[in-house]
Amino acid sequence: MNYAPQPDATIDTSGLLCPLPIVECAKRLRTMAVGEVLEVISTDSGVLADLPAWCRSHGETLLGIETVGKKFVGYVRREV
Repeated sequence: MNYAPQPDATIDTSGLLCPLPIVECAKRLRTMAVGEVLEVISTDSGVLADLPAWCRSHGETLLGIETVGKKFVGYVRREV
């Protein structure tokens, strides 16, 4: 990803293992308005596969995931 979208909210799930980063993402997105962007920070490499799959199955848009040091940072735009 060449740029990081400006997030409207951020959750840091560092230290949590699958499925908790996705569970926390889903809970936070439910409180956000359509079109807003959530930044999800995780130390679990499983998020690289889990976050795109969850977005596809739930109708949300994954704007990208990047690796920053030992963390993975994903950006999800609420669509539904």
